[in-house]
Amino acid sequence: MKSKNETSRRDFIKLGGTATLGLSTLHLTGCKEGETENVAKSASNQKGNRRFPDDFVWGTATAAYQVEGAVKEDGRGMSIWDTYSEIPGKIKNNDTGEVACDMYHRYKEDVQLMKSIHAGAYRFSISWPRVFPEGMGTPNPKGLDFYDRLIDELLANGITPYATLYHWDLPQTLQDKYGGWQSKETSKAFAAYAAYVTEKISDRVKHYFTLNEFYSFTDLSYGQGQLAPGLKLPQKGIVQVRHNAVLAHGMAVEAMRQSAKSPLEIGVAENIVTAVPVMDTRENIEAAKNATRELNAGLLTVMLEGKYTDKYLNSLGSDAPEFTDEELKLIGSPLDFVGINVYLANKYVLAADNEDGYELLPHAKHHPTMASPWHLISPESLYWAPRLVKELWNAKEIYITENGCGATDEMTNDGKIIDTDRVMFMKNYLTQLHRATSEGIPVKGYFHWSLMDNFEWIFGYGIRFGLFYMDYETLERTPKQSAAYFKNIAKSNTLI
Repeated sequence: MKSKNETSRRDFIKLGGTATLGLSTLHLTGCKEGETENVAKSASNQKGNRRFPDDFVWGTATAAYQVEGAVKEDGRGMSIWDTYSEIPGKIKNNDTGEVACDMYHRYKEDVQLMKSIHAGAYRFSISWPRVFPEGMGTPNPKGLDFYDRLIDELLANGITPYATLYHWDLPQTLQDKYGGWQSKETSKAFAAYAAYVTEKISDRVKHYFTLNEFYSFTDLSYGQGQLAPGLKLPQKGIVQVRHNAVLAHGMAVEAMRQSAKSPLEIGVAENIVTAVPVMDTRENIEAAKNATRELNAGLLTVMLEGKYTDKYLNSLGSDAPEFTDEELKLIGSPLDFVGINVYLANKYVLAADNEDGYELLPHAKHHPTMASPWHLISPESLYWAPRLVKELWNAKEIYITENGCGATDEMTNDGKIIDTDRVMFMKNYLTQLHRATSEGIPVKGYFHWSLMDNFEWIFGYGIRFGLFYMDYETLERTPKQSAAYFKNIAKSNTLI
């Protein structure tokens, strides 16, 4: 994602090394007789040096509203995205998630897709209005039944489930009754929902992300009016929405730990705003750390420190959020891991002789992008984001909960999708992730966004992020070239 002062996918909502040297090329390298064995050993060592940690997790990710469909089946309640999608002009081509990828009915097929590319984990979100149609009160057994079946299917196929409890599909009734995230009543309702789900599935699911991409469902949804519910509150209202969201996270962490049937691990999935040093000097690295802490002050920083920075509060003045010390304690509840969604370097940073100690540099006018103009190519972000999380907050474990790119994939006449742009993106970014793990930064796993093309929020079905191509007429899934690339890396646990 990009800077909170810029526009990105959510706002409207690795350089790969050379191939391992093959024995068949040895005579072309000028090797003398007797040196072949040494060169082969060197090639083997090179491959070993490109391996990820032995317990590294390779997975894919989706979100409920983007893939499930079946929005009116089995007692599911309305979400704010159902309502927003029905407003003409809000979504490209007036698309909706009513059918999406129909994963609700095709989940067994989709689990086989994961298995076919050697994905060992799947990060999925649970639809709050499926489980609690009114957001609170009486749960809907049929809603949770779907996730029970999905979880069992994953486990039966050797795939570890990672559950996200909120990926933007707020029950419409909570928006109508309380103004959604404008009220701490919604925070309480989320904690109750999270506790209920944990109690029911913690016998099989051990890893949880509370909420996904706070800035998107707070500022972009309640301040800039670009995502559901499409409001434009004044600054004080937006700031309070942020606080209520991180409060929901903290309350949920405590409630989940109390209701779990067995030990579990809890973290967050936040779209970290990453400040990257424009040059890797000691001064610039320190500047990047300080900038990253402040750029995330209202969300990730307060969750990991249990306090707002002085600079953040002072900058808000009378618009500062209303909170108590007890709330801050909850918000800062210790986490087992930190999940970060990483797409780009939000800002480049130089050390500066000013009050902040850093200068934020704009991206150059012709900085290269992916198909989406917001997606400024910056592979180094997948190194610096986890490194800064480790150095700033001493995270015990880190997951890359989202990384991927949108493209205008097309099927050839012979039924292939040659998405070389996505393959090149993955090579470059994963090289930087390998740099991080090789330096001992505790990155535990990587979830590619996304398993398959799906409903891309206000872009509808007009942009594709998947490893599998989706024919939205027939709902047929077809592997892209990037799926083969992912499979090779996941199977070998080695950068290719």
